[in-house]
Amino acid sequence: MSLSSVSSSADDPFQDDRSDGVGSDGVIARRLTRMRDVPVGSRPAAPAVRRQVADARPKLGEILLNMGAITGSDLAQALMLQRQMSVRLGDVLLRRSMVSEDVLAEALAKQRGIGRVHDMPPSTVDNDALARRMPLDTALRYRCMPWRRVGSMTLIATARPETLDDLAEVLPPVLGPCLFAVVTDSVLDKRLVEVHGPRLARGAECQVPKPMSCRQWRGGLFPVALAALVLLALAATVVWPIAALRIATALGLMVMCSNLGLRLAAVIALRRRPHVFSTVRPRDMVARKMPSISILVPLHREPGIAAPLTERLSRLQYPRELLDICLVVEADDIDTRTALAAANLPTWMRIIAVPDGQPRTKPRAMNYALNFTHGDIVGIYDAEDAPAPDQLMKVATRFQSAPAKVACLQGLLDYYNPTRNWMSRCFTIEYANWFRLVLPGLARLGLAVPLGGTTLFFRRDALDIVGGWDAHNVTEDADLGVRLARMGYRTEILQTTTLEEANAHPIAWVKQRSRWMKGYILTWAVHARNPLRLLRDLGPRRWLGFHLLFLGSILNALLMPTLWSTIVIPFGIAHPITDWLPGNGILTLSIILLGAGLTSMAIAWVGCGTEHHKPLRRWIPTMELYFPLATFAVWKALVEIVFDPFHWDKTDHGAFGGADRAEIAHIDPTTSITRVGAAPVP
Repeated sequence: MSLSSVSSSADDPFQDDRSDGVGSDGVIARRLTRMRDVPVGSRPAAPAVRRQVADARPKLGEILLNMGAITGSDLAQALMLQRQMSVRLGDVLLRRSMVSEDVLAEALAKQRGIGRVHDMPPSTVDNDALARRMPLDTALRYRCMPWRRVGSMTLIATARPETLDDLAEVLPPVLGPCLFAVVTDSVLDKRLVEVHGPRLARGAECQVPKPMSCRQWRGGLFPVALAALVLLALAATVVWPIAALRIATALGLMVMCSNLGLRLAAVIALRRRPHVFSTVRPRDMVARKMPSISILVPLHREPGIAAPLTERLSRLQYPRELLDICLVVEADDIDTRTALAAANLPTWMRIIAVPDGQPRTKPRAMNYALNFTHGDIVGIYDAEDAPAPDQLMKVATRFQSAPAKVACLQGLLDYYNPTRNWMSRCFTIEYANWFRLVLPGLARLGLAVPLGGTTLFFRRDALDIVGGWDAHNVTEDADLGVRLARMGYRTEILQTTTLEEANAHPIAWVKQRSRWMKGYILTWAVHARNPLRLLRDLGPRRWLGFHLLFLGSILNALLMPTLWSTIVIPFGIAHPITDWLPGNGILTLSIILLGAGLTSMAIAWVGCGTEHHKPLRRWIPTMELYFPLATFAVWKALVEIVFDPFHWDKTDHGAFGGADRAEIAHIDPTTSITRVGAAPVP
């Protein structure tokens, strides 16, 4: 249960800030502040006593009215919203800009008869050592820290005074007698970063258990073995060119047919068992407690996109009291932080600065930021994303009705600059097939789903169990999808669309694709190094699907030139592969290649079945000139794995005519011919 989730009494006009599931009244903690001779850890009062004390305590709304901080109409509106969403009254007042953080902290301190701290204590050796006496997980869970010594007592500053009952039970005895004071979230976060920032940053780098992380590959055996294998293959090609070409072409044909077979299976699964999620109606959400949602938006060296980003995210239709958008920026990225600060962020958006560390990757930044989120659901957006306004409503509704094993929802991705040039058209066709056919088909077949890097939503508890993201994997999303599957969780593809910017330049495309290829290689190597354990975790069908998808994608791009070499046959030049084919080798090869090409085009035609994709269908035949770029990307990836496995080739956002197109109307994914839905086979 998130600490931001609360319950309240509907018949009391002055609702209280009472936390649901973390202690209701703060009775014992307040007594400890008033009776300084009572040791910390005393047995809490009985529930009946707590209720009596709570009833006698002044209500938060009444205190704010007496302070002149709000009007009666403001309070009435806030109480109505609190009842509808079961949130803390203070969150309603803050998110609606009815009160400031400081005013709310003053009122909470008065309500509970405890002190109020305004600023951080000096960062001295003694103060910092005192702060570290409280376990970090306790500080994060209860939003509190030892602040300083007051005589013989320890002052504990808390941003959640409603949790003091439970906090009093878990405080370490080394702190001695304690008294408590209220602090704002922003000041508490600054102090947490000051004291624990380096530790949290180090933890973000190695959060995933070592057996499921690729962080040991640098300088290890794998890069050396990979380099040796590549050199051996090149040497064999030089010494035995005919045999090498024959073997490579035969392997290329098998890989091509395997990949095509997997895509066909995905399409057939969708066509045989169509499924559409029910339409989300906002009134349906009110009947049940709505979950709180934290959104992580990693940014790096992108000052120009700050203002458009905040504008696009402001269109999300979800109660602001339950929405926490975290703009995650490296601490030394001063330009982006300055631009975000100048964008006049609303109260439900905040900046999280990530301390310096290695590797400097998106997953490391997200792992760090996760420590400061409070949502029941954690979502991911990229900086250039333009999500559908009702997307979060659909996410919340689906998670409410889905089984607990559904840990992740992957939204559909599309592009708002598909007609920029030929490459952007091909990129859009490729994504239409990937997100509207392949991924839903994999989910339908019950296979592991390699996630996309954005429009992802997780149950927070499941994300914590699997260890978050591998900070060293440059396709952290695909790796996380495999780890979720290995631990028994399921991923669904949700019918909601986020618009992105299509990569429209060959060099930028190769750089981006090489990062994806490198991540696929590392992901396959990490999970396949113990094949028997992987088989036990996934089962035979998903084990085979994992290898077909990851290893098949790598080998397909790597061996594609051998298939191009068959183009010499129509010119009367013999090709070694024909000797291995049954019957008339040339005819057999022609049937295989022509059949594969036509089948691939037919699948792409089906994938472009939505109205906005249909104009792109005439460009499908030109995809045969687009896919060869993947060969350059995979060779670049292989070189980087040997020399710099964790290098992150960043894609520049706003460089391909995208930022100005984010205003267009959103696409309705339900118009898809395949009726993409996504509950996999149980």
